[in-house]
Amino acid sequence: MDDILKRLTVKKKKLEALRPFPKELEQNLAEWFKVELTYSSNAIEGNTLSRIETAEVIERGVTAVISGKSLKDQLEAINHAKAVGLIKQLAKDRKGHQYITEDDIKTIHKIILDSINDEWAGKYRRTEVFVRGSDAEFPAPNAVPYAMQEFIQWLQGQQETHPVRVAAEAHFKFVSIHPFVDGNGRTARLLMNLILIMHGYPMAVIRNEDRAEYLATFDEARSKKNMQPFYSIVGNAVERSLDIYIKAGKGEQPALSPFTRVSRTVNNNKFLKIGELAKETSETLHTIRHWIEKGLLEVAEHTQANYQLFDHSMVERIKEIRKLQKEKRLTLAEIKQKLIDMIK
Repeated sequence: MDDILKRLTVKKKKLEALRPFPKELEQNLAEWFKVELTYSSNAIEGNTLSRIETAEVIERGVTAVISGKSLKDQLEAINHAKAVGLIKQLAKDRKGHQYITEDDIKTIHKIILDSINDEWAGKYRRTEVFVRGSDAEFPAPNAVPYAMQEFIQWLQGQQETHPVRVAAEAHFKFVSIHPFVDGNGRTARLLMNLILIMHGYPMAVIRNEDRAEYLATFDEARSKKNMQPFYSIVGNAVERSLDIYIKAGKGEQPALSPFTRVSRTVNNNKFLKIGELAKETSETLHTIRHWIEKGLLEVAEHTQANYQLFDHSMVERIKEIRKLQKEKRLTLAEIKQKLIDMIK
């Protein structure tokens, strides 16, 4: 862990030297991280919205019509995005992680379960809790308030510890208490990010693609008292975020997911209309629309007349899709996964 922390400290200093960023770039990065964190954190818990659907719901609310997706999944996206806004505000209001309170954590959780389970939103559980696929034992219901008091006291005492270690350990300790009937994982990841933001780090995303490994690290830590795999998961997430911000700050193309909305700001070029994109790539309008529907291409913006606009990076994306079809003979579903794997 010490080597990871040293590396993260060096990269954080590089980021600080590049700041302040242009306002538009900072806003676009923040928006991308909000969507990515919301998508990944919810997906880990079983939410079925895709990245693109998550972005659509966050932007348009429940008025967004997502075919075949439950209202609960859409509310989870809306609520999580609101909770991201809350932790950013808390990071400004609190002087440091030692000032985080139980009420702050309850408020985060209340937003997470708003209109989903109002009876238990922001309230500690009064029943036993079990995690599917795990034999982990959690504190009895009557012990939860005391465990949370001890957790806050522990947090207050971590004043000389590296903030990334504090964030990682707070994440693990909170999940080990599991104080709520539902939403513990999402609350833990938001709490981790609250601590990171307080110390000038960008938000860190535990990717849904790493879900199995991520969940396995909890069992490794509990059963074998080995925290190193969990530290690595968190450390890698923090490092990915630092790398994205550093590259963006240098004017380079960050290694984002294939579905990012940030590239248009980094490239700072004019957009392409769908006809221009078709002409540039020698593809038909039907093909491009089909690939958008399948989640392979991203619409960067819409005009006031609702015409689709595309970043120039979609030209290279289309070339890559055709290359994978011709040389690898991959299906569209396989290509979509391949594009995701390319940025891991």
